[in-house]
Amino acid sequence: MTKKTKTLVRYNTMTDNESVYFLRQAGLLSETAPSYRLVDLFCGAGGLTLGFSQFFGQIFVPVWANDFNMYAAKTYEKNFGCHCTTDDILEITERRINEIPKADVVIGGPPCQGFSLLNKGRKDDSRKQLWRPYLQIVEHTGAQIFVMENVPQLIGSEEHTEIVEVARSLGFKLTWAKLCAADYGVPQTRWRAFIIGCKFADPSHFFPPKKTHLKPSGLETGLLFTEEFDKHISRPTQWRTVRDAIGDLPKPIGTEIRDEPPPVDLHFGRTPTLLSLKRYKTIPKEGMNRFDLQRLAPELTPACWIRKTQGGTDLLGRLWWDRPAFTIRTEFFKPEKGRYLHPSQHRPITHREAARLQSFPDSFRFIGSKIEIARQIGNAVPPMLAARVADSVLSLFMSRETAYNGQVHKTKASANYGEYQGTRYVAGKVGT
Repeated sequence: MTKKTKTLVRYNTMTDNESVYFLRQAGLLSETAPSYRLVDLFCGAGGLTLGFSQFFGQIFVPVWANDFNMYAAKTYEKNFGCHCTTDDILEITERRINEIPKADVVIGGPPCQGFSLLNKGRKDDSRKQLWRPYLQIVEHTGAQIFVMENVPQLIGSEEHTEIVEVARSLGFKLTWAKLCAADYGVPQTRWRAFIIGCKFADPSHFFPPKKTHLKPSGLETGLLFTEEFDKHISRPTQWRTVRDAIGDLPKPIGTEIRDEPPPVDLHFGRTPTLLSLKRYKTIPKEGMNRFDLQRLAPELTPACWIRKTQGGTDLLGRLWWDRPAFTIRTEFFKPEKGRYLHPSQHRPITHREAARLQSFPDSFRFIGSKIEIARQIGNAVPPMLAARVADSVLSLFMSRETAYNGQVHKTKASANYGEYQGTRYVAGKVGT
């Protein structure tokens, strides 16, 4: 009988986020890297945790999470295990912080409404200050790395300056960037800001992660934010598209969540009003929007849209088959709120289609009503984007390890990832 030996990997093959990416795509991280304990704050349904977990080939083990929304917490626990609390995070940090276990990494996105374009004038918005208990928990857990996620408007704000000052006082070196999800395999041009703190190394040497997907030349997307860096892995593929994500789905059936296996469980439609259906049929071509409706049928156009001659180009907009979607928000089922019309069918996208455009695998299970699940989908960090951020975090850890003459033995950590672990689909394929 052949004696089994421990798998070894040299650290210098793991200290670049591109190397980590390719090892993860090959399914080798669990064979070559130790695991790290993970805490997720303001976790929502768990989009960030999902990207850091074995669902995407990662080796981080979630041990504690918190979110105020009961349904989001139930979704999190369905997929990752029973360690998510809905208790008030301020009360926890003030009176029961010792209940939070130690961890290697803390991730999470303090509520972002206070930084959004709609709320940028509200200087006293209390939601802007929830990064304080976040950093308090980072300090308590002994985490060596933290990942704070938010809307791009956070970068350069007064709160950003305060976060940097407090984190540095705790001994962290910091870097930050705005990332476009389409550059990392998500079929959506969604932008998110990330602040990375590390106690033992300069994270700017490892973050932002190299882009895995390439914007097609000549494609006009109207991106809201500027490209701050342009480094790609050695073999990038083109941006994933709406067709890649949802092109295989049949027409939706019914208007309610169905007690059937995914993907059809969340692939249901709505019953549009006669007026809405007339509007959809008036703008049948990909990319059309409210201005085309006004041009072709002003009598079907709301008066408020006619008065608003600028902005809002995505309202009542159709998606393009061969481009990524625009940002999927919490009310994606309402076409009057954004570019949420199906590219060819006269309807808004379904919950399943929105989840796929966010890069959630079909095997990920959502708990709650239609409205609650839509909020969970729209509020989530695209997990495929989170997985690339996790690559940078793992490369940071690997840069620290010097034991065993530059080699590391595989270590095991027990993990309860909830009932659903297999990945049957994720926006084309994971890593393609």
